[in-house]
Formats: sequence, structure tokens, C-alpha cells
Amino acid sequence: MSDIDKYEDAELQEGQQERQEDEYEDICYICRRPESKAGKMIRIPNAICICADCMQKTFDSMNQPGFPMGDMGNLGNMPNISMINLSDLQNMMPKTQKLKKKKPKAKQKEEKKSEPVLDIKSIPAPHKIKASMDEYVVGQEYAKKVMSVAVYNHYKRVTCDSQDGVEIEKSNMLMLGPTGSGKTYMVKTLAKLLDVPLAIADATSLTEAGYIGDDIESVVSKLLAAADNDVERAEHGIIFIDEIDKIAKKRTTNQRDVSGESVQQGMLKLLEGAQIEVPVGANSKNAMVPLATVDTRNILFICGGAFPDLEDVIKERLNKQSSMGFHADLKDKYDKEENLLQRVEVEDVRKYGMIPEFLGRLPVIFALDALTEDMLVRILTEPKSAIVKQYQKLLSMDEVKLEFEQGALHAIARKAKKKDVGARALRAIIEEFMLDIMYEIPKDDNIGMVTITEDYIENKGGPVIHMRGCSTLSEPVAAGV
Repeated sequence: MSDIDKYEDAELQEGQQERQEDEYEDICYICRRPESKAGKMIRIPNAICICADCMQKTFDSMNQPGFPMGDMGNLGNMPNISMINLSDLQNMMPKTQKLKKKKPKAKQKEEKKSEPVLDIKSIPAPHKIKASMDEYVVGQEYAKKVMSVAVYNHYKRVTCDSQDGVEIEKSNMLMLGPTGSGKTYMVKTLAKLLDVPLAIADATSLTEAGYIGDDIESVVSKLLAAADNDVERAEHGIIFIDEIDKIAKKRTTNQRDVSGESVQQGMLKLLEGAQIEVPVGANSKNAMVPLATVDTRNILFICGGAFPDLEDVIKERLNKQSSMGFHADLKDKYDKEENLLQRVEVEDVRKYGMIPEFLGRLPVIFALDALTEDMLVRILTEPKSAIVKQYQKLLSMDEVKLEFEQGALHAIARKAKKKDVGARALRAIIEEFMLDIMYEIPKDDNIGMVTITEDYIENKGGPVIHMRGCSTLSEPVAAGV
């Protein structure tokens, strides 16, 4: 390489570094505030930046009587700082945490006029959102319709201006449904279709600030991480808080409820919309990472939970009439109704243990249907990533065709229904019956097709094996199949 080429490469690298420095801002090593908040940074050797406030506090503390003083050291003629070993500081520094500069408000307004962050034309209409979800989620027609409309209205709210004085409120959602009915899967599918950042948090780990566990604001830091630390993109994302029923008020406790009602109260400002300081790349503000300010006003919150025993609260409300007389309702009238959660009202959820202020910030409340046997059969075969299709693909790699009889699918669904854990039971049951097949079939290259029968699922027989180039069907003789 000639000297001219080396000079051009050096200039190119220097230009890239300058552009990167223009895009990202410096972070104070001590207080972790970015330059936009702390002011001009003081650069010291080993690429360490300290804001003027922290530098002044350092000088003030060193001037206190009794502060240890050493000889002149690493910082030249600057007195009283010989005890700071900058090379040790460099080793102690965490991995580089870069924070994008926020654009000036005037420039943001200009960009909003020219290129909005979200274009309403790019957000699909509710019927298109629902049609896309139909490819992945079986059943739950009402829930998919509610989510499609709520999400569409939310992003219309984000893109519209309030110059006429009309401000549209957020449509945060509360999703109720039995375990395994597809709450988390529906939210994941929705975020994938809209191509927006999604953070999924578990309410069971949240505690009141100052106690062991995740802080309430940690859910926003997860969203920021999902948006690749881009604050503007994170401010238009979706946060799904699962197991929200676990932070209900504890009815029988004499101790401080640090993971119940206090967490609900702490989440009020998040749901309503507030400026939250969150650590970049960590869950704790005590970590040595920069802090970013995220506005939750345009973040859509979806809360979901199984709410066990909520049916009893609904039954109690529905059975308020006297159980005596000719027109009285029987007490066990609603005992066999599977979709009793569809009759839920705000009063029932409040009686369960959710505070009224929390429910007031979740205006869209809906329940998912309980999974029937027919729905479980459809879940096995219809979605794009159905379990049966997954196993057919696995065996096709061994050039073996896999088929399931309709009776076998219904037998699997019946077994899953008895386990009472929703669609999660389907995979466990199929894994159990497919284990021996997946183990034995690759041994024989002559096997061309396997048919799973109802008798095999009911432990009354075995699967049917079709050999290559042979029209007769036979059963495997291998042990365990």
C-alpha cells in the first residue's frame, strides 16, 4: 500500500470517527449523566469524561480536612489527585455504553413536519391486522378484533396533532384469560406484524423501589434495550406486563405489601405517561451505565393475567338474586360454563385486588376464550408454525413423510384438555409419543412414511409404517415403538 493510500485510509477513519462522535454524546464517568444534561464534559486521560459538577465535588471532598494526600502523580502538577490511578479506572469501566444524542426541539419539529416517526399510512387497518393474526393464532376472534382496533387507534393517536385542542387518550389494555390460551403469543405476533419494539416483563419480579427485586421502571429499560437504545423508537413501542394478577392486593397479610398494591401505585405514572430516567443496558440505576430519559406518554401498555379464582367472584355477583322461589337461579348454574371470564366487569377485577386508579388507566378490558377440543385440534394443524408442521419438517429432513389421523389429533386434544394448562400441554403430549419414532426411524433408510393412529395415542397399538417401494403397510417391530 502506498503512502497516499495510507493517508486516504487514515482520513476516512478519522471522518467516520468524527461522524460517530457527532451522533453519540459523552457520558460522565461518575454520575453517568449524558452531556445534554450534565453540560460540557472535562476530558482526562484514558478517554474518561467527567462533568463539571462531579469534578467540583471531587475537589471539594479532597480539600476537606483529613483527606489523604500523596505525592505528585498521574495528573502532572494538579495537587491532591495522586491517589487516582487512571489505568485502574480504565479497567474498572464497564463496557462502552453509547447513547444517541437527542435532536434539538426545533430540529425535531422540522423533522416531524417533513418525516414523521410513524406514518398512519404505514400502519395497517384493523381488518388487515386481524387477518395477519389469523395466520398465527387460532380462534379468539373477539380478542383479536379488540387488539387490532386498540392498536390502530393508539398509533393514530401518536401520529395526529393536537392543534385543534382535541387530545386522544391512550387505549391501554387488560387481557384476561386462562393459562395457555395464547395471551403472550398474541402480543408477540402483534409486535412482529407492526415491526415496533416490544418488551415483555413479568410482574412477579417487580417490587416497590428500595426492596430486592426489579424496580417498576425496569420494564421501560427492557423496551429501550429492545429498541437498540434508540429513545425515539422506544417511545412508540409496546410493553406487555404478564402475570399482572400477581400484584393484586393481599387480603390476609400483616406485613408491608411490597409486591402488591404498592407496585400498582408505582405503575400509575408509567401507564398515564411520565418522563422516566432509565439505565441503558442494565436494570438498576446503581449500575455504572448512562441514564436516558424516556417519555411513556406514547408507549402502549398491555397487561395480561390468568386471574385464577376470578370466576368465583363473577359467580358471586351473578348469584346475588335469592335462591328461593319459582324464578330463582340455582347456585350451580354457572359452574359448568367454561367462558365465564367473558362476563367480567371492572367491579369484579377491583374486588379481586386491583386498585381503582390502576384499572382506570386500563380502559380496554377483555377476556380470551377457554380452549375447546376443536380449537386444540386446529392449533395442532392450522397456524404457520403448528406443532404437526414442525414434526413433519423434522422427518422430511430424513426423507420420511409424517401423517396424523384425524382421530389421533382429537385424542391428543382430549389428553391436553384434561391437563388443564391450555395449548402448552399439546407439545408435551406429542413429544412423549414422538420420542421413540424420532429415535427409531433414522435407523432404517427403507421407511418412507409414518402414520400416527388414534390407537397409538390411546396406547392400544402402534404407528403405521409404509416402506419405500412397497404398497403394503406394516407396523414397526423396534422396541418401544
